[in-house]
Amino acid sequence: MKEIIASDYSIWIGENSLSKLNISSYSKVAILVDENTKKDCLHKLPKIDNSILIEIQSGEEKKNITTCNFIWEQLTKNNFDRNSLLINLGGGVIGDMGGFCASTYKRGIDFIQIPTTLLAMVDASVGGKLGVDFNGLKNQIGIFNYPNSVIINPEFLSTLPENELKSGFAEVVKHTLIADKNLWNKIISTSFNELIWEEIIETSIQIKNKIVESDPFEKGERKKLNFGHTFGHAIESYYLEKGTPILHGEAIALGMMLESDLSDLTVIEKETINIFLYNFFQIPELPPKHEIIDLMKGDKKNKDGKINFSLLNGIGNCSIDNLFLADDL
Repeated sequence: MKEIIASDYSIWIGENSLSKLNISSYSKVAILVDENTKKDCLHKLPKIDNSILIEIQSGEEKKNITTCNFIWEQLTKNNFDRNSLLINLGGGVIGDMGGFCASTYKRGIDFIQIPTTLLAMVDASVGGKLGVDFNGLKNQIGIFNYPNSVIINPEFLSTLPENELKSGFAEVVKHTLIADKNLWNKIISTSFNELIWEEIIETSIQIKNKIVESDPFEKGERKKLNFGHTFGHAIESYYLEKGTPILHGEAIALGMMLESDLSDLTVIEKETINIFLYNFFQIPELPPKHEIIDLMKGDKKNKDGKINFSLLNGIGNCSIDNLFLADDL
């Protein structure tokens, strides 16, 4: 089992990581699940006496204030006080929304993240970003706040279909492109089935954690983590609005292709990135340009009326605050 220190909490990685679930000091404990994690993952947790289960429906389309109201109602109905704990057992939606609800209930109760998808393990559960979607815009309402701990058990990955696993892998690819050329070279030369997940997860988290530690509230360096996400979030929002949601990683893969094309890369570097992403991921059809740009105009990262990108200036290097007028895209 490995421990990564992040701000003032620990990230535990390994098959025995659930032994670090410490709930003895809390007056009440709730476990937030969806129908999938209730069926596939809940039984792996140690028995917690007198805990309550809060079950929500899965899917990005449920990541909204209406679902938050339901979670807050359950905590209130069961008389949770400020010495209570919320355990978020699930993917990015559960972690983002559960952490947001815990952080705002009675001005904040403790929460523990137990991510069950690769996407949540390497991205959503690390860094303190919490929130929900609003009016069709990704993560428009939210806060920064840290969990008491993050517990990552790679065994949960066995419950995922391959497309979900690959969706999470898009964030691993992003981390390599912005910060680790050696890992990029390793993943493009290794069969997907031969990747050692515990090692991949640990390295990917270390990359993100180093960036977050240097810039907790995204004033500078942390903006690098947005590579692929300006186009990517707009693409994801477009399909969500149309009622045909796609996986986050599929949208980010296409976003990385589009933002690589905007980046200061050699022709060979762009081709290498685009060919790998196109062959590896289920790339969605690019939505109409005007609709994507309209969505990007509402991106919370924008500055001075311009659309803000984090772009590559070489594989393993990234620059921030690249501003474009909508008409120039």
